[in-house]
Amino acid sequence: MAIRIETVAVLGAGTMGARIAAHLINGGFPPILLDIVPTELTDAEKKQGLTLQSPAARNRIVRAGWEAAVKGKPAALFQTDWADRIRLGNFEDNLDWLAGADWIIEAVAEDLNIKRSLLERVERVRRPGSIVSSNTSGLPLRQVAEGRSADFRQHWLGTHFFNPPRYMRLLEVIPIPETLPEVVAAISEICDRRLGKVVVRAKDTPNFIANRIGTFALMNILRLMQEMDFSIEQVDELTGPVIGLPRSATFRTADIVGLDVLAHVVRNLDANLADDERREVFRLPAFVETLLERRALGEKTGQGFYQRTPKGEILSFDWKTLNYRPRQKSQLGSLELARNIESLPERLQTMLRGRDHVAEFYQRQFSDLFHYAASRIPEIADTPAEVDAAMRYGFNWELGPFELWDALGLEFPLARWRAENRPVPALVERLQASGGKNFYAREGSRRTVFDGTTGSNVALPERPGVILLRDLKDQSRVIRANSGASLIDLGDGVAGLEFHTKMNTLGGDILQMIHVAVEEVGKNFEGLVVANQGANFSAGANLVLLLVAAQEGEWGEIDLTVRAFQNAIMALKYSPRPVVVAPHALTLGGGCEIALHAARVQAAAELYIGLVETGVGIIPAGGGTKEMVIRTVDSSQSDLERYDRLRHSFETVAMAKVSTSAAEARQLGYLREGDLVSMNLDRLIADAKETVLALARSYRPPVPRTDILVDGEAMLASLKLAIHIMRSAGYISDYDAHIASKLAYVMAGGDLNPPQRVSEQYLLDLEREAFLSLCGEPKTLERIQSVLKTGKPVRN
Repeated sequence: MAIRIETVAVLGAGTMGARIAAHLINGGFPPILLDIVPTELTDAEKKQGLTLQSPAARNRIVRAGWEAAVKGKPAALFQTDWADRIRLGNFEDNLDWLAGADWIIEAVAEDLNIKRSLLERVERVRRPGSIVSSNTSGLPLRQVAEGRSADFRQHWLGTHFFNPPRYMRLLEVIPIPETLPEVVAAISEICDRRLGKVVVRAKDTPNFIANRIGTFALMNILRLMQEMDFSIEQVDELTGPVIGLPRSATFRTADIVGLDVLAHVVRNLDANLADDERREVFRLPAFVETLLERRALGEKTGQGFYQRTPKGEILSFDWKTLNYRPRQKSQLGSLELARNIESLPERLQTMLRGRDHVAEFYQRQFSDLFHYAASRIPEIADTPAEVDAAMRYGFNWELGPFELWDALGLEFPLARWRAENRPVPALVERLQASGGKNFYAREGSRRTVFDGTTGSNVALPERPGVILLRDLKDQSRVIRANSGASLIDLGDGVAGLEFHTKMNTLGGDILQMIHVAVEEVGKNFEGLVVANQGANFSAGANLVLLLVAAQEGEWGEIDLTVRAFQNAIMALKYSPRPVVVAPHALTLGGGCEIALHAARVQAAAELYIGLVETGVGIIPAGGGTKEMVIRTVDSSQSDLERYDRLRHSFETVAMAKVSTSAAEARQLGYLREGDLVSMNLDRLIADAKETVLALARSYRPPVPRTDILVDGEAMLASLKLAIHIMRSAGYISDYDAHIASKLAYVMAGGDLNPPQRVSEQYLLDLEREAFLSLCGEPKTLERIQSVLKTGKPVRN
């Protein structure tokens, strides 16, 4: 019988426990959150006349932890008004609540005795068959569960969430030998579909996979920094996006995580890796110990490897003088030569071929990383695939170590190892003996990975409900393509339109492919999915082209471009077959307008969508303004409601509001009630495909609207009053007010009197005229230039 999980409890309301509980709410669970009872009253509680028996005092610790999670940044909840969807209690009064829990997550302090003591109490009240897991980041799961019953151990495993749980997609699942397979399967399925996690099976070894490899990489960088005399800011320059790591690189990441947390992980590894050949790496340098003694723990204390002064200047810690100093910019040889190479493998190969200090740093770091990772198979994972997934989703590496090694070539580190008299890891010896030159390969339609145990390639596990566009391309499923987009056969009568420009910005090549897609789908398919698997769905229109045309005064060209964009968007809306748009992450400007015109949206839960054009001095002119008006009119039951809703929509567009989640996108009007949300980004395209097929069964294409009720002069006056109030309060600048007035004119339907019904084309024409007039304004050009140069609009 399948295991059902409906009620979940979290034990411990610290940083991780409270945020795990918050993400359970995001996944649709109303969780229980428990923590300890305080042993003494605060001064405030004494003044209120409370005692240690007062419920308010007894739940103070759990409530404080929950409130910190709700108020913290980045936001733990999709919507802050979901904060009441939780049941708060304590271990003394409310432990019996666990009798009704299907899954109990232990997230208390990383202390073996504390965890064992709590689990002993849990076992007295839990229902037999209920699942219990630990969020430990490295304590042995077998030891934590010592002394527990057979039923407990059969339903016991590790579920290691990464911080912050909402945003970090990795979940390491760690069974012990007694854990039932159906328990592992049930938790993996729930965390995948309901919590949006990439589930990686890890072994019960110290700090599992991601923290083992990630901590080695970080500590080895610290070692190389000292041996090669680099500064902290130089190392962060060398170990950020240029090598496929996050912008926070090495030391900024450590400050975010907390030096105390880093120290705990490192000391745990040092204590538990007696047989590790690189154990000496897991020892904190003296300068880190100094920071710990000073309580310079990173962001939580205001200083760590970096310090922000009261004036906002960021200082860097000098590991030699043990003092903070202004950051120093320096030329980094091989790095400067490769910085603008777009392909990560090509960029790394260029830097590794160098003959300077920087090239030597990279050669040593990557040869050490590859050797250590290969030596850990099969100790921490069965194949390289688990290690790569853990590093991509747990540490946000662009490529895992074995994927990176494949990109650089198997031979890269071997000569160095021979010169250093290092033994070649058994995994690599077996790969060479098999005649292989890569850890990954493709056999027919399946990707494979080398398995050192069998000495041969094994197929990567299939993930039902996951579609990878790169795999379909490898299978020659591309129908049509140009430099900006591809039309791909997704199977089962559904086509997919993929963007693949830089940041998926929208230009003429994508507009052309939209028309091709609509025509092809109309003839040969049941429907169309518009989606891609880039970092973001779309950053909007190509501002470089717009700026150049405006500076040259090519108004006719701009007019034609806007008309072409409007025509492409309307082609999607009035496609003879259903179109489902599947946006994820940044979906701005024109990307948002594409989503607004879909028959249905299948959105990623993490969706940052918005009509942001006013920030660059223009208004949405690809039908976005028009569509927000239509949605307002169609959803209103009275004149008063229409006025209120239109003012809300106007404010959303005028203030360039961007959602912080798909849930908030619905509140802002970018998603409708019938639009759907996928928690797991990997499943987004497959979910959208299923939505297309469901629509196709009874789809009737819409017809162009000629019945849109606009209020003209009356609404325009109301919106201008709102603009005046915002300007008087200092919320917007004079030029913001000017742009907003243009937007108000369009959303009111012009200066018509009395209210009239107009067509979509009428509103599209108003959009285009307002857009063109703003493109001729010097302050608009200043805003566009600022965004292109700094990524931020200027407030002029």
